[in-house]
Amino acid sequence: MKRMMYVLLFSLIALTGCAQNQKQKQDSPNYRPLTAKEEMVIIHKGTERPFTGKYDKFYEEGTYVCKRCGAELYHSSDKFDSGCGWPSFDDEIEGAVKRTPDPDGMRTEITCNNCGAHLGHVFLNEGFTNKNTRHCVNSISLEFIPAGTSNKATSDTAYFAGGCFWGVEYYLEQEPGVSSVESGYMGGNKNNPSYEDVSYRHTGHAEVVRVIFDPSETNYENLAKLFFEIHDPTQVNRQGPDVGSQYRSEVFFRTVQQKQIAEKLIGMLELKGYDVATRVTPAAAFWQAEAYHQDYYEKKGGTPYCHKRVNRFSR
Repeated sequence: MKRMMYVLLFSLIALTGCAQNQKQKQDSPNYRPLTAKEEMVIIHKGTERPFTGKYDKFYEEGTYVCKRCGAELYHSSDKFDSGCGWPSFDDEIEGAVKRTPDPDGMRTEITCNNCGAHLGHVFLNEGFTNKNTRHCVNSISLEFIPAGTSNKATSDTAYFAGGCFWGVEYYLEQEPGVSSVESGYMGGNKNNPSYEDVSYRHTGHAEVVRVIFDPSETNYENLAKLFFEIHDPTQVNRQGPDVGSQYRSEVFFRTVQQKQIAEKLIGMLELKGYDVATRVTPAAAFWQAEAYHQDYYEKKGGTPYCHKRVNRFSR
């Protein structure tokens, strides 16, 4: 069914969809406004001059967050002085940073896994620390939150896989406090996969949605509960008529707190007699799906054919 829709829709929207999606990302009301210098680095992947950034020789205790979206990226305990002229970290907060090989194959870019903001590059096996990893980050891409201070981020991110991403997206984007839902791929072994790759070439990726939400209006537990109620978490490698490992049920957590919430909800369902098959794994690189997959039911009309909401927690 989805293959037929691909043929019909691709010619109509593929040419404009990518540009529209990129504009929506840059203009999101939940992103902080950027100066021209910040845009040069964060959006256009520039590099600030070495030894000029405010966090190069800076070692206060706290957390470094993305300048663009406020997502937490690095703990101060993982920062070290490499002498390179840019802030250096030998570890990131789990699931916070995405790695992508540069087109020339020489270096590996690091970006915020929440909003795609350019951070810098990562280098391995240099011997600076026992972890043998150096995240070389532009100061201008970061904002520092001192220990004991609340990071009043305007957005947070969740990743869910529960069958065809069209249906999961449909329900989650209607939830109050959710600003955007994007369909994509995660959890496999191929960079920048296509729908054809995920469907037919055993990449290991699942069909995933990335949910951007306002923590002041909703929270991760509300979204996770909704996720468990809009698909059948007892099915293995399928959802309704869609069969295959790409349709598996999986929660990709960004933080330890998200992991604990997902496991708590699974425990609640198991106490109610559900044989839950949902995996709980760390978030990895998120690869946005093709434009014709985004907001599928909004464009097509109708409602999901293999998802419906079932009250599983209050009964």
